[in-house]
Amino acid sequence: MALKPLRPCRHPGCSALTREGYCPRHKPQKAPRRASAEYHGWYSLPIWTDGLRPAQLLREPFCRECARRGIRTRATVADHIAPHRGDWGKFTDPANLQSLCKSCHDRKTARETAEDRKKNSR
Repeated sequence: MALKPLRPCRHPGCSALTREGYCPRHKPQKAPRRASAEYHGWYSLPIWTDGLRPAQLLREPFCRECARRGIRTRATVADHIAPHRGDWGKFTDPANLQSLCKSCHDRKTARETAEDRKKNSR
């Protein structure tokens, strides 16, 4: 198997030769793993996929946020009202769920993420 030819590092101004995109000095670091990644797998467990999510969407088939504005939109997402942040009790509590359409869910998630970042930057 032939080796790739040596090329200059992709980092601006670096002339080090490498077979990869960047020399070892400028190789991008992997982003630190988010804390949410630890419990993101919970959403593929049967308790969520076969139990909580479908039950919530059957119980409340229309988006709660759209309904507040007088719009009737089909819900596609079972959302945690209070973010569980790895708390199994909050994750599995049916009283902590609401049905939302995708756009309302994305808007709510973006707002919560921005608030968390703001809190953590202080």
